[in-house]
Amino acid sequence: MTAPHSEETLARALRALPAAPDGWVAAAKELPALRASLDGLVERAESDAAFRAEVLSDLEAAVRAAGLTPEPTTLAALRARLGGGPPE
Repeated sequence: MTAPHSEETLARALRALPAAPDGWVAAAKELPALRASLDGLVERAESDAAFRAEVLSDLEAAVRAAGLTPEPTTLAALRARLGGGPPE
């Protein structure tokens, strides 16, 4: 008798699912680099008070300068991590 959640049962269930949309796959591939870039921005802001003030005064420009797109969720998460206000 097969357990209800055995590896084989889960594998069959996963194979039955449709493929992930291409956009999801692309975003998942980009996520590690994005996180590393954001972590670097936060680390620099935490160690340099002048840079932190500059970043918080124009977060969108700082994100663009880091080579990233200033998406609303990214900006809100950065504000929260830098203590510049609650996430939106």
